[in-house]
Amino acid sequence: MAKTVPLDAPTLGWARGVFARYYRSTDVPPPSRLTRREFAAFPFATETMMRRHATLRTPEEFHAYLTREAPRHVYYSSAYYRHPAEPTMAGKEWLGADLIFDLDSDHLRGAENLDYAGQLALVKRRLIDLVDDFLFGDFGIDPAATAFVFSGGRGYHVHVTDERFLSLSSPERRELVDYVLGTGVDPMRAVEGRREDVRAGRTVDTAEEEIGGPMLGASVAPKTRRLAPPDAPGWRGRTTRALFAVLERWEGAGAETAAREMVAAGVPAAKARRYARLLVTEGGGAKIRASLTLDVFRKDLPTEILEAVVNQAKIEVQGETDAPVTTDIHRLIRLPGSLHGGTGFRVRPLTREAITEFDPFRDASLPLGDDDRTPVTFLEKVDYPFPGGGLRGSPGGEDELPTAQAVFLVLRGEAALRPSPA
Repeated sequence: MAKTVPLDAPTLGWARGVFARYYRSTDVPPPSRLTRREFAAFPFATETMMRRHATLRTPEEFHAYLTREAPRHVYYSSAYYRHPAEPTMAGKEWLGADLIFDLDSDHLRGAENLDYAGQLALVKRRLIDLVDDFLFGDFGIDPAATAFVFSGGRGYHVHVTDERFLSLSSPERRELVDYVLGTGVDPMRAVEGRREDVRAGRTVDTAEEEIGGPMLGASVAPKTRRLAPPDAPGWRGRTTRALFAVLERWEGAGAETAAREMVAAGVPAAKARRYARLLVTEGGGAKIRASLTLDVFRKDLPTEILEAVVNQAKIEVQGETDAPVTTDIHRLIRLPGSLHGGTGFRVRPLTREAITEFDPFRDASLPLGDDDRTPVTFLEKVDYPFPGGGLRGSPGGEDELPTAQAVFLVLRGEAALRPSPA
């Protein structure tokens, strides 16, 4: 659940007032199957206990709930229940659940060296990979049965409402996660062993050799170790594409960098230096990309390289704490259209077409206008790419900010309200 910065009583009252204004003036759309969902909320209060098991029967009741509670965080169940108000899962009677993917930037490889804006840019790229490559591609999910939501905090949620997935058990959902993560993927499946039958003018693959070998008396060339085409379905094509990307990057960075990365991936140092020289200095990488063959290697195919490449190819969409979001068939997920109590950003529903150009600092900020301003004191150095030249400040500095930006900083613990003059 949300990481919430403690606020003193006056600041809690101010922040709750801003949120209440939003909920009074905004027609947040209720989720589908409204009466089958459980709702839960964290209030603006010094106590942080979640209030669970709320049920809402009509859109009017839903809107009244948000207006009355003006919650700091609000969630609803991805599951559908016969009796969602019951306090126990057994009493609720589970009927099914949306399939949810949760991408949090701070669990992605490479995010640790990025600032908040950089992390949001990274997680958006990974979201596009997940959606286009896996959900729409490998899984064949209908885009019309998929919804995308900026979480208001560190990432994005993908809601799959395709009827085929609603009844999946937790272990079955785990299999989908494992596929996305490449768990158990054998990199050698991207390599096809072939021999050219010169006399017959045809190609003999490994399977045919195992059955009985080529035609008696045929002249057969040495085996060609050919990569799967880059557009091959599933992890075979994905491994080839990843190999090409890694080779191009190594060629740009140089043989020393290539060798160092191979060693980090488990390739023995002597082999790594030899492979790096072959692939980078001697142009072997370019030959592989041009021919789709691995015959630049003079001896056995270096399995260690492909195994390292698979790790490069895995889309790190599910950190160790995020995989349970997909597998949990009773999950509470942040309500689209609500406000995030750690940033004041809107939890923005998006279309696939809108994701590419979506900018949280521009498109998810509270819609209050620049003339609605609040004086603050900066507690930390801040630098955020809000529209209009950005938001910058130094510890101890003071400024009168647009209230949407003041809310963002105060909820993150990076600024404090300036006391009103006596």
